[in-house]
Amino acid sequence: MKKFTSLFAAAILGSVLTLGCYEYLKKDEPVTIQYVTEPPISKVTYLDKANSTTTVPTDFTAIAEKVTPAVVHIRSTQARTTREQNQSFDPFRDFFGTPRNYGPSQSSGSGVIINAGGYIVTNNHVVQGADVVDVTLNDNRSFKAEVIGTDPDTDLALIKINQTNLPFIPFVNSDNARVGEWVLAVGNPFNLNSTVTAGIISAKGRNINILDRNTQEGNTAIESFIQTDAAINPGNSGGALVDMNAGLVGINTAIASPTGAYSGYGFAVPSNIVSKIVEDLMKFGVVQRGWLGIQVGSVNSELVKQYDLEVNEGAFVSGFAEGNKSAAKEAGIKEHDVVVKINETPIRSSSALIETIGRHRPGDKVMITVNRKGKEITYPVVLKNRDGNVGVIKPEERTGFVALGIDVEDVDAKTLKRLELTNGVRIKTLGNGKLAKSTDIRDGFIITKVNDVPVKSTKEFNEEMKKKKAGELVILTGTYEDFPREFNYAFRM
Repeated sequence: MKKFTSLFAAAILGSVLTLGCYEYLKKDEPVTIQYVTEPPISKVTYLDKANSTTTVPTDFTAIAEKVTPAVVHIRSTQARTTREQNQSFDPFRDFFGTPRNYGPSQSSGSGVIINAGGYIVTNNHVVQGADVVDVTLNDNRSFKAEVIGTDPDTDLALIKINQTNLPFIPFVNSDNARVGEWVLAVGNPFNLNSTVTAGIISAKGRNINILDRNTQEGNTAIESFIQTDAAINPGNSGGALVDMNAGLVGINTAIASPTGAYSGYGFAVPSNIVSKIVEDLMKFGVVQRGWLGIQVGSVNSELVKQYDLEVNEGAFVSGFAEGNKSAAKEAGIKEHDVVVKINETPIRSSSALIETIGRHRPGDKVMITVNRKGKEITYPVVLKNRDGNVGVIKPEERTGFVALGIDVEDVDAKTLKRLELTNGVRIKTLGNGKLAKSTDIRDGFIITKVNDVPVKSTKEFNEEMKKKKAGELVILTGTYEDFPREFNYAFRM
C-alpha cells in the first residue's frame, strides 16, 4: 500500500500483536450510569438495527437534529510552568539548541455524550496532559470535566461532567456497518461548533500507522479504522460518526491529507472497539487488554510465494512473544500459520485480527482457526495480559503516576545488564504532563532513582511518587540506552 504524502490527525495518532482480556472484578463502589429510558447499568446502550427502518433517507435533517445536541466542544489547557534551573544536562538541547516554549497552551476537539449521566467519549490526543478540560454543550452551557481514563493504544479517552438528563447517542454494532452506507460526521472543525457533514463508509479495517505505541513486546496500537469520505477536519477529533438510525458507529479520529485539511479521507475508531474501551475505563480506570502474544502481518502475494501459502488473505504468524507470554504458542499455533477465523469472525488481515482480539480481556477463551499448509485447524486459546498471566492489570502498575503524564514499564534483565544497571523503569510514553512541562526529559529514559531512592518496578515507582506532596521538589535520576550517562531531572509536584 502506498503511503499518503503525509498523515495528519485531527491530532497526531500508529505488527507484533499482543492483545488480551480479563475477568470482571467488582470495586467497592461500582460505577452505575443512569440512562434516559433504562435503569442504572454499567454498559452502553445499543440500537437494534433489525427493528429500525430499512429506508435510506434523502433528507438528513431529522438525524442531524437528533444527534447534534449530544456532540460537545472540548477545550484542553496545559498550564506550562518554568522549569527548575540547572536541573539536568540534555544532549539534544545542549548540542542542538532545541527551543522550548513555557507559556500556557490550548487545544480543542470534539466529544460524544454516551449516556444521560455525563459520560463523554473523545480522543486521547484531545485531552492528553491537560490540566483543565472544559466542555461546552450544544446549548452553550460550559462545564469542567474530569478525565476518567485514557487509552493511547486506540487514541480514546473517557471524560465526565457533573450533569444529568443529557442527550446522548447510543451505540450501534459497527460490524454491521457496510461499505457504501451513508454516514454523518458531527463535530467542531476549526472551532465551528455543531458542524454536520455527510458521506459514505469508504472502507473498513484500515491500518494507517498513525498510532505509534512501540514497547518491548512490540507495537500495541490497535488500528482498524472505518474510512469515510464525510468531510473531517482538525477539530473533528473525538466527534461522532453516525449511521442513518442516528446511532454511533465510530469516533472520528484522523485524516489523511497532503495539506492538513480535508482531502477526502477520514478515519474513525469503530464503535465496537469504543464500547469495550469505555466499559474498561468505567470499571477499572485502565483498559484490560487480552494478548495473543504473536507477531503478525497481512497475507500478500509475496508471503504466499515465499512460504507457499494455500490462502490469499488472513493474518500471517511470523513469531511469538518471549518467555511464557504467548497464549497462542502455548495453545499449539505455529510460525507461518495463517489465522483465518476467530470464533465465527472471518480474519482477512492483521488489522482485522487486532480489532477482534482487542474486544476481549485476559482470561477470555477464543477459538482461533489457522490454515497450515492447506489444512484448517482450530485451537482454543485463553488470552493473557501483557505480563503473561490472566490477572487484572491495575492502573498504578501499568501507567505509572498519572500526574506526570507518562506511561512507564519495567525494564528487562538483559537491558539492565547491558547498561550495567541493577534496577530501573523506562518511560514508555511521554505526554504533556508535569515532566514534559518542566523538564527536557524524553521517551526511553530509564529512571533508576526518585530522590535517591532506588526503584526496581513500576509499582515501586508509583509508591514513591504517591508520597510526594504538592510543591515538593522531585529529582529523577537515570540514563538513556542510546546515551549511557547519568542524568538528573528536577521538577515540583
